[in-house]
Amino acid sequence: MFETVCSFPLKADLFSQAIHPNEPIVSVGLSSGHVQTFRLPSTVADSDDDDAASSVNGTGHIDTIWSTRRHKGSCRCLSFGIGGETLYSAGTDGIVKAAKVETGVVENKIAIPLAQSKSKVEIDSPCTIHALSPQNLLLGTDSGALHIYDLRIPYSSVSARPEQTFRPHNDYISSLTPLPPSETSTSGFSKQWVTTGGTTLTVTDLRKGVIARSEDQEEELVSSVYIGGLPSAGTSVGEKIIVGGSTGILTLWEKGVWDDQDERIHVARQGGEGETLDSLTVVPDDLGHGKMIAVGQSDGQIALVRIGSNKVVSRIQHDELDGVASLGFDVEGRMISGGGQVVKVWHEAKGAVNGVLGKHMMGDSDDSDDDGESEDGQDSADSEKEEISKQHKKRKRGKGKNRNGAPHVLAFTDLD
Repeated sequence: MFETVCSFPLKADLFSQAIHPNEPIVSVGLSSGHVQTFRLPSTVADSDDDDAASSVNGTGHIDTIWSTRRHKGSCRCLSFGIGGETLYSAGTDGIVKAAKVETGVVENKIAIPLAQSKSKVEIDSPCTIHALSPQNLLLGTDSGALHIYDLRIPYSSVSARPEQTFRPHNDYISSLTPLPPSETSTSGFSKQWVTTGGTTLTVTDLRKGVIARSEDQEEELVSSVYIGGLPSAGTSVGEKIIVGGSTGILTLWEKGVWDDQDERIHVARQGGEGETLDSLTVVPDDLGHGKMIAVGQSDGQIALVRIGSNKVVSRIQHDELDGVASLGFDVEGRMISGGGQVVKVWHEAKGAVNGVLGKHMMGDSDDSDDDGESEDGQDSADSEKEEISKQHKKRKRGKGKNRNGAPHVLAFTDLD
């Protein structure tokens, strides 16, 4: 169903990935604190555009737009703003930075409130970020806090305070999925969203706070996605939230009925124990596969699941050693998968196109922070490894095994 167009290596483990809403641009956040932004070649051929034509023939280039060490510690999460002009990154240094997508120059900073307990005060590391509208930015943290920032207010790393803070979960927020705006919405932007954290699913309203919380699901919920346009009884259109769990099972939740799941799909089974379903994305309708989602697993597989029949129809392998941390589709319908130290670009298998998308133009970019701050690598290799270990343990990511014990080699398709 999908085949690899190319693979390109990263300089450290991938923690986060964001795909531009309007252009073939992908940004990645790494365990080293680096943020890198790439432009994929367009696949829309124009008789007057040699670059576009060459990309269709498999000879286009992936160009690095910019690369910088944005955070001290790892870059935990990324999100493009509405319209795609701004990229938001959040790191274990307790800072959110807003940068121009075209240049990487930081224009705004937000300090994440510290986590306070009886014994100590410490950085409350971010775990999810989402631009809900041009006005509102959502930030979830390890302590279970969900901060809401007004993007119209210029912040500084010293004085920033969220407009509101909710606590939908007692554990870290593992996923955040906005619900579509209501038919009566005047802004056209979402004002409600679903989060997962620990063993519960919660719905939060921008003005009202937490409005619904599920029963204890007795397994960790780690990923979620919204899918609409499903067949439904009567004249209504079916809408569901699909949630990936830590035991290899997808659960389907009918929108508006948040007490408990109403369907289950067994996706990953291995030796009686399921693989964690770390990432979910909806396959675009215009690809012609019906209602379908792609599921990234902790064993490095990607399962394609048809919703309706609720069956796995295809499986492909992102990596044999590392799980699929991030999945999504770009504006031209290509699937982008990220995990470990590799990002892969996939397109629909057509038989005729089997070559590489082109040479990846990494180059030696300037790794100084574009906002003028000194990012001189205070963290040691040991602290970076410790952060990777903590994050992987938190998400219960398993590692696939290379049974012959040989080192894992990344290569472009059909390139000797």
